[in-house]
This record gives sequence, structure tokens and C-alpha cells, in this order.
Amino acid sequence: MPDRTGIVATANQVAQQDKFRLAALYGKAALADPDTKQVYEDAAARKGIPVFALTLGDFLNAPAVDEIDLSGYSGKANEPIRIRASDDVEVSGVSVAIRDQGGAVLEHGVAAKAAGSLSWTYTTTTALQAGQAVSIEVSATDLPGHTTTRTQAKS
Repeated sequence: MPDRTGIVATANQVAQQDKFRLAALYGKAALADPDTKQVYEDAAARKGIPVFALTLGDFLNAPAVDEIDLSGYSGKANEPIRIRASDDVEVSGVSVAIRDQGGAVLEHGVAAKAAGSLSWTYTTTTALQAGQAVSIEVSATDLPGHTTTRTQAKS
């Protein structure tokens, strides 16, 4: 071990150490749960990396909302909003909120995952007023519980 006597960590170094400590705690907890452990073991086998390293990486990397496809959405009820979301292991959930220009939520709900893909579909439940501009807010969550949100305007 190097001699770190007299070396004071910077605020950024302390923050990174804390983040890594939390990742290690998450990794231990994830591997203690049989169902979660199986997800990580399968992913680690596909990637050819150690399981614990994968849990650390998953904790340190948030999911991504890669695409919000509004081509099937014209503002009517029962229309699809298609989403592509990704993560280094697994996206555990995707939710959608449709907001008016003032930010008020007009509707919100959970998207359904298409089997065997990165695609999710949210089916709208309310119709907009003709010509009403809205923003579509999509949030993706991964196994460690990190959430990434992306917003796209629809006029």
C-alpha cells in the first residue's frame, strides 16, 4: 500500500470514493438477492466479465432514453408512443408523462416492454385539444434505481 500520510483528498476525490463505496454496497446487496443475482450472472456471462464488476458498473452508469418516437401519436387517445431505452444491464421500467405548456401533467403512466428488445410502448389515454402543444417526458429506470429523463416537444 502506498503511504498516504499527509495527503488530503479533494472534494471531488471524496465524492468519487463515496460513490464507489455505495456501488460496492449495492453490488453486495444485489448478489445476495437470488433473482437479481441471476440477472447479473446472465449478463456477466454474455459480456465475459466478473459478476461483481458488472454490478459496480451498473450502479455507476445510469440508463439512457435513446429515442422517443412520436410518429404514431397525433394527440388522440389509444395511440402509441414508442420509446427505446438502454442500460448496461437492464432497464427495469419506463414511464411517460404528457405535460401542457405550463408543465401541468395531462396524463401519465407506465410503458410496456416489447419482448426481447429495447423497445417500450406507452398507449395514450386522453385526447388533446386540437392544436395543443405538449411535451412528452420519458423516464427510464435501471436495476439500481437510477432514473434518466428525456423530454420531447409535440406541437
